[in-house]
Amino acid sequence: MCKENIAQFTLRGRAGRRWRTRADRFVAVELETLMRVLVTGHRGYLGSVLTCVLRNANFEVVGIDSDLYSGCDFGRVDETVPSYDFDVRDIEFADLLSFDAVVHLAALSDDAQGELDPELTDEINLETTIRLAALCRRAQVSRFLFASSCSVYGAGSCELLHEDSPTNPLSRYAMSKLCAERELANIACDGFTPVFLRNATAYGVSPRLRTDIVVNDFVGAAVTSQRIVMRSAGQAWRPLIHVEDIARAYAAILTAPDELVRNQAFNVARCGENYRVIDVADEVRGMVPFTTRQAATDTFDQRSYRVDASKLRHAFPKLKMRWTLQLGIRQLHTAMENAGMTHGEWRSDRYRRIHRLRTMLEKGEVDKTLRRRELTLA
Repeated sequence: MCKENIAQFTLRGRAGRRWRTRADRFVAVELETLMRVLVTGHRGYLGSVLTCVLRNANFEVVGIDSDLYSGCDFGRVDETVPSYDFDVRDIEFADLLSFDAVVHLAALSDDAQGELDPELTDEINLETTIRLAALCRRAQVSRFLFASSCSVYGAGSCELLHEDSPTNPLSRYAMSKLCAERELANIACDGFTPVFLRNATAYGVSPRLRTDIVVNDFVGAAVTSQRIVMRSAGQAWRPLIHVEDIARAYAAILTAPDELVRNQAFNVARCGENYRVIDVADEVRGMVPFTTRQAATDTFDQRSYRVDASKLRHAFPKLKMRWTLQLGIRQLHTAMENAGMTHGEWRSDRYRRIHRLRTMLEKGEVDKTLRRRELTLA
């Protein structure tokens, strides 16, 4: 559904409110779903899984995505999701009037992308987030889920880090996420509930697979070359979570009481699933036959943190995390083998986001602000 068509209806939300659209039409539609949700970045690695989980849970989902990673598919991307096909930086007040909640995933989504252009990282990850949230508050969108990151802990201590532990971001990406959390907290009110979801390092199969995240990277290396070459000594700690479990956590938080989640940060992780990078490599080596592992023993990653996920578990006791690292490795191994993934594909810009962005810049498919040229507004 195109941008203009989505904005042509007056919809009734879960609280019985009505919104008048810029098209000035008065077609009342009583929703039978739990909630009408806008997901930014809905065609990404997490977004393409989240939309399926939400729809299966009876949410009405609309997406917004400029689709920079069009064609970077691993399986079938659900194209039946109604969507705004433009950059989230260009969203307007009227585009938000029919929604009960926004899940904001769209971002430069890791340290490598964040260093591509630090000022652009601030524009997309921080300034756009705050602008979108302010528009949501004005449009009476009551729930705003912000996809933050456990990378805000940076060089953490040896202890498990909870949501009130000191933060120590070491990259522009992590700093942009932490600053956005703080700015969002300042505009929370009784009618507007921002929630800060600090995602652990994701893994697992997605229609928009990434092989530039640690577990997926190691499994891809093992499947396609039987050799894992680590870029560090592997002593850094990472909390890990399957992409489907992240999506289920988001679904639970969407419908939680305001007083439980407003202005709250949650470590979106699974209790007990903190691993050193070298241990992840050894798990993969043990599960993919004939695989060897080589570490760069003289290189150390300062980004190291273990997180405590008990706050999420206690707040949502019915939320069940279904995946362990071992099950996720097995899933990835099977999927990659069945797809016939080659070493060249594993390394290509099809599955590595920073490579894809650089390729598009070199070919002139996007401008220096990462806007698709054909989508750039006049």
